[in-house]
Amino acid sequence: MSVFSAKEFDNHEDVSFFHDEKSGLKAIIAVHDTTLGPALGGTRMWDYANEEEALADVLRLSRGMTYKSSLAGINLGGGKSVIIGNSRTDKTPELFEAFGRAVDQMGGTYIAAEDVGTTVEDLEIARRTTRHIAGISEGNCGDPSPATAYGVFYGLRAAVDFKIGKGGLNGIKVAVQGLGNVGYGLCKLLKDAGAELIVADTHDAAVEKAVQNLGATAVGVDEIYDQAVDVFAPCALGAILNDATISRLKVKIVAGSANNQLAEDRHARDLMQKGILYVPDYAINAGGIIIISHEGGRFDRERAMSHVRSIYDTCQKIFIRAARERVTTAEVADKIAMERIEKVREEKAKLALAS
Repeated sequence: MSVFSAKEFDNHEDVSFFHDEKSGLKAIIAVHDTTLGPALGGTRMWDYANEEEALADVLRLSRGMTYKSSLAGINLGGGKSVIIGNSRTDKTPELFEAFGRAVDQMGGTYIAAEDVGTTVEDLEIARRTTRHIAGISEGNCGDPSPATAYGVFYGLRAAVDFKIGKGGLNGIKVAVQGLGNVGYGLCKLLKDAGAELIVADTHDAAVEKAVQNLGATAVGVDEIYDQAVDVFAPCALGAILNDATISRLKVKIVAGSANNQLAEDRHARDLMQKGILYVPDYAINAGGIIIISHEGGRFDRERAMSHVRSIYDTCQKIFIRAARERVTTAEVADKIAMERIEKVREEKAKLALAS
């Protein structure tokens, strides 16, 4: 297994591997950058095909968190953790206590929260063995997924306003891929705004819930790419925008909550050449980390949610600049994020010289 020469390695500050024989824990924690502050990122539990796949995932996700925090104006760095295992069969309190000890060994450079395959309850168990946990219930924001869905809703609305110009979502057709906490939450918000929903998920019960409660139309998990709709909203796992799928899209906009939607950076240009407005995933799905960043002291939910709504303005800024510079929205998002990080690095360097 290579780390430094891995395609996904991007000058990460720390990549740590943890194993606890008694609980069966196998975890990787990646800290990409702490220029803006300690690295905050979710904990993904997934039954990876092999360790190389787990490493690639945690490296890509941690890098994305660096850019996400910077773009959202948050003073936090980028990190992520993965636990190798089946989230439906392998969870035990001992496993998450061991994970908490692993996080604690990072000495505060990494703060864990929930992600795909983990819950607030899981992280509260990890909190028994470390204080470096965010997004738990006691005195804090609790489950951040509603805030993530709320932010995606506002980013999607920004894209519709920019690309279609309707000034609202009534009658807009949206194909939602993935009906987990965020995907289903987004569907509810879209339904309330008057959008028409087409949905797909690997779990039949989730699809049936959306059909019964939200009047959604169900299609197969592979058919979701072929829908002639206004917006495709990927809310499952990453790398779903690739050579095979982009050619099938019949949409004006791609705007969803999934991390690392582009299989490769070049796919952003493929979307642009098809006339599809792509909303960079770490710009639109920042609601969870934004609300978590407001923890500490007295948590003010309305102030935090107001910050989440600013995702609309962030996305509009990206669209306008990309159009002006004639580059992809992904390139512009990266530029804006790095401009802030470089500015802070320069300020720190000046302070270091002065002292």
